[in-house]
Amino acid sequence: MNSKRIYRQRARALVKKYNRGLATAEEKAVLENWYMEKLDSLFLDDDEIDFDQVGPELKGRVLNHAGIAAPIIQTRSFKLWPRIASAAAIIIVAGAGLFYYVKGPSNEIAGLSRHNDIAPGSNKAVLTLASGKQVALADAQNGALATEDGALIRKTADGQLVYRGAAANDTTTLYNTISIPKGGQYTLLLSDGTKVVLNAASSLKYPIRFKGTSRTVELAGEGYFEVAHNRAKPFKVISRGQTVEVLGTHFNVNAYLDEPGVKTTLLEGSVDVNGTILKPDQQSVLLDDKTIRVRTVDVDDVVAWKDGLFKFDHTDIKTLMRQISRWYDVEVAYEPGIKDEQFYGKIERSYTLSEVLKVLELGKVHFRVEGRKIIVMP
Repeated sequence: MNSKRIYRQRARALVKKYNRGLATAEEKAVLENWYMEKLDSLFLDDDEIDFDQVGPELKGRVLNHAGIAAPIIQTRSFKLWPRIASAAAIIIVAGAGLFYYVKGPSNEIAGLSRHNDIAPGSNKAVLTLASGKQVALADAQNGALATEDGALIRKTADGQLVYRGAAANDTTTLYNTISIPKGGQYTLLLSDGTKVVLNAASSLKYPIRFKGTSRTVELAGEGYFEVAHNRAKPFKVISRGQTVEVLGTHFNVNAYLDEPGVKTTLLEGSVDVNGTILKPDQQSVLLDDKTIRVRTVDVDDVVAWKDGLFKFDHTDIKTLMRQISRWYDVEVAYEPGIKDEQFYGKIERSYTLSEVLKVLELGKVHFRVEGRKIIVMP
């Protein structure tokens, strides 16, 4: 009997067990996770278990409890039965097979234990006011922080920076800058109502009030923008040799200096990137020679970071580790012989560093941690 047939038989047996009320809590969680992915039209092979076999109880539970069970890393290629090994985070590495990670006690990463583990990033940033005064937002109390150029600057209880107030008559433009360190993230609401979410190791320079004929900000690093519509006053984001111009839309700009090119990804509406118009689900890449390439991407993957996820799709280890370096504020080094594996899946950014590395070690890669330095080993 071939392995595919064995997997199908075992999967069907588990579905029957569930429908008869005999499945364990862990088996229920795994099957419900799988069914939810099926509803979302993820990539299941044609020879897997027949979707029609699942009973109405399972369908009802999934539809009524959309956010259930343990975190999983969704994959583009898998067989059902191996997924049913546990309610787990899952990661797949091209050419390396399918692996599981159960959040809980397991082997420790070399040099890193639960006693010296590194926590994930959090809401923290430094605000530099027009006066030059700096405010550490993680330490600041909620409520009013300052008043500049007629705008009241407030820190909200949910960790956002909000600008509100009456319009100023003075034509002089005053600027604030918000700087996000490694291991940080922050959301701000600009005076025109535009929402900006800034990723780790990023900064944004912006007018306290937008005066004149345009709304212009300067970005370093990565930011997600939900721009308030104003046809009379275009919104512009200047970053690393490019200008993104919009009237009102949602988009993401990745302009880290250590990334190959500046990536602008459009979620809705339209944007102009150095004269190139993007449509929804398109991403422009500004290369070092100033040429622009446009491609279609999964926008959910691109902005997963703002929703608390690392998400990988054909992602090489060095690109992946740059994200981890920023979020956990660690240095990364590589030993010779690292293979060019491609990672697929997702991991919650709320995991500690050791938990993330344990998931990744299920592939063809290993880690040693020395203080705040990660050494990637073959």
